[in-house]
Amino acid sequence: MSSEHQFIDLSHVVENGMVTYKGLPAPVICDFLTREKSRETYTDGTEFQIGKIEMVGNTGTYLDSPFHRFADGEDLSDIGLERLVDLPAVVVPALGVPEVDAGHFPDAAVLRGKAVLVHTGWSRHWGTEAYFEGYPGLTAAAARHLVDAGVALVGIDSHNIDLVHDLSRPVHTRVLGAGIPIIEHMTNLEAVPESGARLYAAPVKFRGFGTFPVRVFAQVEAIARRVAD
Repeated sequence: MSSEHQFIDLSHVVENGMVTYKGLPAPVICDFLTREKSRETYTDGTEFQIGKIEMVGNTGTYLDSPFHRFADGEDLSDIGLERLVDLPAVVVPALGVPEVDAGHFPDAAVLRGKAVLVHTGWSRHWGTEAYFEGYPGLTAAAARHLVDAGVALVGIDSHNIDLVHDLSRPVHTRVLGAGIPIIEHMTNLEAVPESGARLYAAPVKFRGFGTFPVRVFAQVEAIARRVAD
């Protein structure tokens, strides 16, 4: 037997016309240069496609930097890779929990320095009308607990980390105010063990931009059996 790494994709596919958040425009994904048009420039048998995307930062599975909430906060270009990649992860089960409170999380000693991923199971509604209504989120008390514990990053597989009815957005305010990145609209958290995984979530290094889609994934140890031929 040998130990090998397994990678688990925790991000949704970004597609032309998809809706992540009602009221925000859907992405437009198209050709800037088609393969057919490129043939006019290159030698016979050579062609290229150059794609064009028009979209808001809050599209698909995305990472929020402090700049998303605070004008003087760190933007995407300010956050060092050591705060986004190879982070020890803790998955917090919260299936069927409409309001995830402080008591749903482990003690600070377990959370300190970890990427804390809240598994609500809400991503099963992705692509349906149900995804936008009545979604679960964290309470203000949960946000305080996570910040006081010194977590490295917070993620959730729901439509918003804040509860729908609280327009003061206390979780975004407290967590981003502490310089802790947030990932929303995650998926596939059921495939990640509650402890022992490593998280990777590095967005494009944009300056003056607070939120952008991210290909977030977990690395876990998988046991592979060597079978003799």
